[in-house]
Amino acid sequence: MKRHRFDLFSFMAGGLFTVLAVIYLVASLNNFSVNGRIVIPVTFIVLGTAGLAGAVAAMSRRGRSDDPERK
Repeated sequence: MKRHRFDLFSFMAGGLFTVLAVIYLVASLNNFSVNGRIVIPVTFIVLGTAGLAGAVAAMSRRGRSDDPERK
């Protein structure tokens, strides 16, 4: 199997959805309720942060900068 680069965004998204699934599973087993008004915004915030971190990591690997004079 060919090795590939580590994808931070996919890793964070998979971990986030796994944590959400465990939270809902534990809540259903213990008769707790999960407030979707908190879970959904936190999910978007974490995914946005992971996307930003992935973009910054990709830019640093490529060595690109936004300064046109440095090229």
